[in-house]
Amino acid sequence: MRRAGLLVWQAHQIAREVVRPGATTAEIDQGIESFFAQHNAIPLFKGVKGKVPFPAVTCISINEEVVHGIPGPRRLVEGDIVSIDTGCKLDGWCGDAAVTRPVGRIHPDVQRLLDVTKGTLDLAIDLMKVKTRWSQVAAQMEQYVHDAGFYVVETFVGHGIGREMHEDPQIPNYGKPGTGVLLEEGMVLAVEPMVNVGKHQVRLADDHWSIFSSDGSLAAHFEFTIAITADGPRILTPWHEATGGRAAA
Repeated sequence: MRRAGLLVWQAHQIAREVVRPGATTAEIDQGIESFFAQHNAIPLFKGVKGKVPFPAVTCISINEEVVHGIPGPRRLVEGDIVSIDTGCKLDGWCGDAAVTRPVGRIHPDVQRLLDVTKGTLDLAIDLMKVKTRWSQVAAQMEQYVHDAGFYVVETFVGHGIGREMHEDPQIPNYGKPGTGVLLEEGMVLAVEPMVNVGKHQVRLADDHWSIFSSDGSLAAHFEFTIAITADGPRILTPWHEATGGRAAA
């Protein structure tokens, strides 16, 4: 899974170079699709079943879009924030990661949303070193977001990952401590806090995929694939390697 995770990380570096005012979301998607093809990796998202199959290798969600945005001709504008979520399968094993990036200069209040959402993921990683149940982690993630004045999206949650993109267990970013899934050596989890400036409610767009905050407020999303090992959590989509254990945008 480490090898799949490295490809996903490299795909995000390709996207990072494309994210700028005037770029289209389709350009980002095409760059990542070509990269996966060059490495004989199977995109996880393209063709996922739904009312209509998902048409792209990335979910690209802008501003008030929370997750599952469909790439297309829309051009990024200075001040936007863009969530890029992608994954691949390599030699039968999956990796999945997301990051929300600023487009040019953004307002300090918007940067704070990104910092808090990324900080929520950082917090989860730290807590996975010392907690025995996911609910103990999730409760503190939720409190961290609420203390910042934001809201945790409750409709969508993290998940186990391995041979398939979505496996048991489901791991929400909220909850009460002391119940739920035990954190055990050998588990691999896709931990992905989604945070809204406004309330936690979301709505589905007419394209049957894109998820928006219900009140039109901004949203952010970060995700790592994380293995639980005898030595603690290990990030398989390795933002941490250049930052001493912390997630970097």
